[in-house]
Amino acid sequence: MAELKADVLVLGAGVVGVSAALHLQKRGRDVILVDRHERAGEETSFGNAGVIECASVFPYMFPRDFGQIFQHALNRSPQVRYQFSGLPTFLPWLVRYFLASSPDRALHSAMAELPLIRRSLIEHEALIAEAEAPELLRRTGWIKLFRSNATLASAVRDFERAQQYGVAGEVLDSKAIAAREPNLSGEFAGAIYVPAPGFVPDPGGLAKAYAALFTRKGGRCFVGDARTLEQAAGGWRVAVSDSAAVAREVVVALGPWSDLVFRPLGYSIPLGIKRGYHLHLASRGNAVLHHPVLDSDLGYLLAPMNRGIRLTAGVEFARRDAPPTPIQLERALPRAHALFPLGDPVDAKPWMGARPCLPDMLPVIGKAPRHAGLWFDFGHQHHGLTLGPATGRLLAEMMTGETPFADPSPFSVERFG
Repeated sequence: MAELKADVLVLGAGVVGVSAALHLQKRGRDVILVDRHERAGEETSFGNAGVIECASVFPYMFPRDFGQIFQHALNRSPQVRYQFSGLPTFLPWLVRYFLASSPDRALHSAMAELPLIRRSLIEHEALIAEAEAPELLRRTGWIKLFRSNATLASAVRDFERAQQYGVAGEVLDSKAIAAREPNLSGEFAGAIYVPAPGFVPDPGGLAKAYAALFTRKGGRCFVGDARTLEQAAGGWRVAVSDSAAVAREVVVALGPWSDLVFRPLGYSIPLGIKRGYHLHLASRGNAVLHHPVLDSDLGYLLAPMNRGIRLTAGVEFARRDAPPTPIQLERALPRAHALFPLGDPVDAKPWMGARPCLPDMLPVIGKAPRHAGLWFDFGHQHHGLTLGPATGRLLAEMMTGETPFADPSPFSVERFG
């Protein structure tokens, strides 16, 4: 079969890759999208809380409180767990994460990402309208519950800080919590309700809707192995199906698997992994959950997905491909049952995924310094769903010579030396 030719190859059909492909297509580029799955959004993009976090000004940094760090070290925290066997793999990365989480450096990361966060919902709304999939966006906001006065007070301080950057919301007492979510049970010191974030009741379905839009507009999708990427005459080649696809430029948008491409090309990028799990459960009786609800002190979240109530647990540090250990999910289950009337699981087993993270919690977006036509778009940490369309736009503007809507320099791979 003859080689397939295009202007750009995009490797990875999660929300990040599909969004980049769409934005390049809008700017007149002929794009081929390559993924190891036949359908888009089958990996990291499938398994999140479904929240487009347009109000999350401050990224998830390493804690600076010694008591909290000690709890994590003892593996007793519901928010964070680690596999001891993987410690040699991820401990050096955790040290870099800790150093990048100093107050000054954390603020730098937050301010660098703020223009992307502010555009996140706007860019999603535009793509959702174009994809004719309005049912995949609900304007519910989300609720963070707190069970102790101390954790509530800390969260209120953080919220007041975020208000300085335009974040709106309200602090709820028990009565106000019950008014918004009458089916919740428990003793709460209070909650914070943030109305702006959008909620996606089928994140994997959203990636598929974007991919369908891409193909309707003339884009091509192929199953292929990104590890076969190689430089070819005047560009890049990757094996797909029974052929090969070639283009002048290639975008690496492989999330937690991006190292399979950049390492063989000689790039030393500190890509770390935060694993996560989810399980869908039915509701009992007529119980309805109206918002995604984070039980902050107990380290789990419930979200009203199309498939059922999605229970997501905290972060697990482990080797990316180590066997699943859904202990956090198992511990969260009885707590979740006590919070909301949950029935039987809808899934045969828990889902596991991996978040791609850089130590400063900023993605890598932009040109690779040593290879012509090689571009990076990965490392979106907890905000892949949130930021995919915004970073796709930023990258496409850079690749086509437009003036970028945000300063791209903080996302340069060269920040790692």
